[in-house]
Amino acid sequence: MRGISIYLCLALMAVSRPVQSQQVIPIWGEEAPPYSKAHTLEEYEAPCGQATCAYQVVTPTLTLYTARSQGAGEGNGNVVVVLPGGGYESEAVYYEGFEIAQALAERGTTAAALKYRLPNPETATHPERVPLSDVRQALHLLRTRQVDYQFNASRFGVLGFSAGSHLATVASVNRAAEPTQNPDFSILIYGVSRLTPENLQWLETTLYHRELTQAEIVGETLLERVDKSTPPAFLVHALDDDVCHFTESTLYAEALTRHGVDAELHLFARGGHGFGAGRDHDGTGQWLDLAANWLDRLGAQPEN
Repeated sequence: MRGISIYLCLALMAVSRPVQSQQVIPIWGEEAPPYSKAHTLEEYEAPCGQATCAYQVVTPTLTLYTARSQGAGEGNGNVVVVLPGGGYESEAVYYEGFEIAQALAERGTTAAALKYRLPNPETATHPERVPLSDVRQALHLLRTRQVDYQFNASRFGVLGFSAGSHLATVASVNRAAEPTQNPDFSILIYGVSRLTPENLQWLETTLYHRELTQAEIVGETLLERVDKSTPPAFLVHALDDDVCHFTESTLYAEALTRHGVDAELHLFARGGHGFGAGRDHDGTGQWLDLAANWLDRLGAQPEN
């Protein structure tokens, strides 16, 4: 996965802008998050290319945007947890987080940008488990506290970019014992699904901070973890992506289809890696509307 740890500084081309959040939710409340340990690190934001990234994230939060079209409980019935990318070393919290959640809300889907804890041996006893535990808690919280957060939905999914897409895929194929912690669908943008030697080295360096055990290698062999219970997916990739090869998406879509699970795949000739909400000049700016259309159709019975 060449250069993923620095892709934000090289590939993000849009200027981040502050957006007004509706609700900011500490996902673990007053309790200490799982696998946490005493530390002195503090989160900070810094420019990364033309975007703004969060570093040393230690307090996970959801920033929730309720769909404008919902009003008194109306809407397409979906909630999306957005997972920014950043190679597990930073998070593009605006460019691939808040702005995406806001854009989905404007298109009729309630969305929440998750600022998940970054895996760090200084702050966690098991750093590799930290991001996934935050994703599962976010899904559980949104499912069980809809009344508190003033929305109504029946399906809860994940949307991830790059490393965030890897995280969304892990949550999709390695199912939790508690049903409320599992996604009903996934939206995977220039993501990771293969366990190539290059990707293995990336995971050992930035997520696990050590060599993987044989059992962990099995868990990270994501394409072989797909089965008929894996949730449907919407996938987007650019054919000229030189950080995450487009076959990361095509092979995952193929695996889903082989098991009878719905998959919708969109490939753009140009766009590179890290295009976020997309751009007009290379066509990648279409994907948010395509995803919104897919979300509107999600769960509908096919016509004969």
